[in-house]
Amino acid sequence: MTYSAPIIEQRFALETAGRMSELAALPKFSSVDDDLLDAILTESGKFAAEVFAPLNRLGDQQGAVLENGAVTLPEGFRQAYQQYVDAGWGSLGADPEFGGQGLPFALATACQEQLTAANMAFSLCPMLTLGAIEALSAHASAELQQTYLTKLVSGEWTGTMNLTEPQAGSDVGALRTMATPADDGTWRIKGQKIYITWGEHDVADNIVHLVLARTPDAPAGTKGISLFLVPKFLPADDGAFTVRNDLRCVGLEEKLGIHASPTCTMSFGDNDECVGFLVGEEMAGMRAMFTMMNHARINVGLQGPAICERAYQAALSYAKERVQSARIGGTREAVAIIEHADVRRNLMVMKAVTEATRALVYANAAAVDLAHGATDEATRQNAQGRADLLTPITKAYATDMGVEIASIGVQIHGGMGFVEETGAAQHYRDARIAPIYEGTNGIQAMDLVGRKLHMRGGQYWRALVAEMRSDISALPATGDFAAMKAPLTEIANAVAAGANWLSEASRDPNDAAAGAQPFLRMFGIAIGGWLLASQAREAQSRLALMKGDAEFLRAKIATARFFAEQIVPPGAALLAPVMSGQETLYLIADDAM
Repeated sequence: MTYSAPIIEQRFALETAGRMSELAALPKFSSVDDDLLDAILTESGKFAAEVFAPLNRLGDQQGAVLENGAVTLPEGFRQAYQQYVDAGWGSLGADPEFGGQGLPFALATACQEQLTAANMAFSLCPMLTLGAIEALSAHASAELQQTYLTKLVSGEWTGTMNLTEPQAGSDVGALRTMATPADDGTWRIKGQKIYITWGEHDVADNIVHLVLARTPDAPAGTKGISLFLVPKFLPADDGAFTVRNDLRCVGLEEKLGIHASPTCTMSFGDNDECVGFLVGEEMAGMRAMFTMMNHARINVGLQGPAICERAYQAALSYAKERVQSARIGGTREAVAIIEHADVRRNLMVMKAVTEATRALVYANAAAVDLAHGATDEATRQNAQGRADLLTPITKAYATDMGVEIASIGVQIHGGMGFVEETGAAQHYRDARIAPIYEGTNGIQAMDLVGRKLHMRGGQYWRALVAEMRSDISALPATGDFAAMKAPLTEIANAVAAGANWLSEASRDPNDAAAGAQPFLRMFGIAIGGWLLASQAREAQSRLALMKGDAEFLRAKIATARFFAEQIVPPGAALLAPVMSGQETLYLIADDAM
């Protein structure tokens, strides 16, 4: 049930996949050095373990409670959130102009991972606030930024994202919430939104809702959608935000997991007095909201390695303590189950996938940092292309793995894993939402195949595959690295073949759609194997220099080899379903299914 932040592993992943030295060389991040990295990761890890983690089980048992339109969080949550605000953890990557610390997104991502692993339900609150900050920073007027960003950056106020309606889930263009202009330059919002994460709560003094709505005479579909800032409290004559806006929570979902995260049905304008402020231009709402969603998709992808890490720590601890059966070929004396080959395989899968998905997320975050901080336009453009390409893979592959690794954690616990007492079941239940929200993983796969592969004529995926091939080719031809080269080369070639097949101009789009999910998984496995191999190469260099923890570095090499030998080959075999087309999906009539 306890959690300990994997600081050494996170630091190593930041230095390799997170390209921290490259980021620190940029003027934007010149304050970053080794001492700062160590201090932030250590203190953030301590906060996550000592403040957020102890509330994880309690939050799952008590859950959020709705009464008379107000949501109350479990005991201790408000106090813990105030500690989060007081320590400034939400301001790490924000603009210093609004009270942020201006640190790399990659570093802030590592800290967010710790909070998520410690308490996923609680971590959703600051995660959504970070997305609101990103959207307002990019699209809001200077007046709105001055009024709201400082409070959001400090964490004194929290943010939400309001897209989904009963008839408009993934089809956002079908939404019906209306925004009508008022005489004072504000708007009146009327409608209902569902599945609003942290839409109402009692841990902060104000909630800033970002709401998609349709203006009068706006065209149908996504082109007619605008984005509005709708605060829970409006300013009184004295400037204090004490006037309650015309919005309320009218329902709270009972969910499979993340019980302490209030998932709300929000009603706006029941009395026709809900005040909203236009963010950006009218009918440009989707562009503004996607700024928030793309940020959120990386942070949701982060929930994959975070849950993997938490589940792995619990399973490893149990496997070391649980004594059962003699080891095959040994004496008749019972041993700890970690000595059994099948359990050991499961643990190695958990460890390898956790480290691979962490590297993927950090690489994605570092690309975002380069896109914002590089000093030349070509580097910024290429970094943005890499970030855009990686985002659907990060979101989908990492969260799918979070569910699968949490399931393996239950399996290692055996019957006790199915019992809530151990906490293994909670990790599995909590993880299951991540492949669904912020765009289902099927949508992410369609985005990858339908949009991201085609960016600039395929320039970005080709550059990534070329880099992978170059690094794989440069691996030593001896020892552990020799065992990695062949499977990694095969899957890199499979990704290229699949991308070329899916990108053919004459390809039936439904054939491409049919292969989208297996292609995304194959791509995710390929990137994970490549990044782990790169980490192993760095580990070997440090071992040769007798620099760092030798046991940790040898484990990095072993983990990379395990991933390449055991996880990569089945991933390369996904090329066949990628290229099989739609035919077998529709051989059975709907009525016969």
